Parts: sequence; C-alpha cells; structure tokens
Amino acid sequence: MTGNRVVQGRMVTPKALAEIIEGDDVMDAEAIEDADRECPECGSDVLKVGYMPSVTAFVTGWKCQECDWSETDED
Repeated sequence: MTGNRVVQGRMVTPKALAEIIEGDDVMDAEAIEDADRECPECGSDVLKVGYMPSVTAFVTGWKCQECDWSETDED
C-alpha cells in the first residue's frame, strides 16, 4: 500500500513518517510499506519506509503504528 498511513492515531505521509523515525527533516521518502513484523514493545503492526536524510545517504526505517518504537538500518 502506498500513500498516507495512520501512525499513533494521526495520518502521516511517507516523508512525515521518515521524519518521525529520523527525528529531523529528510530530503525525500519512498512509499510506506507494511513491514511484515510485529513491534517488539507492544506487538502491533510495523511500517517500513526508505528515505534520504542527506544527499549521500539512504536509510530504511521501521515504526510501530501504535507506540513510540522505531529503528533504522543505520549503525
């Protein structure tokens, strides 16, 4: 599914979801996808989004739809 999704009770765009995960502005974001995994903290569904926090970086981020949990593939 592409487009906007509900995260913690509010509708977010792919870029807004990436900014929640990153904690800062991002340059661009791909479509939001279902991550096919459960949140390790609350067991709810997790969403996945790929985004560019800068010109030279691409990050994949995961965010729970119901709680504050998120993570990225950055080290």
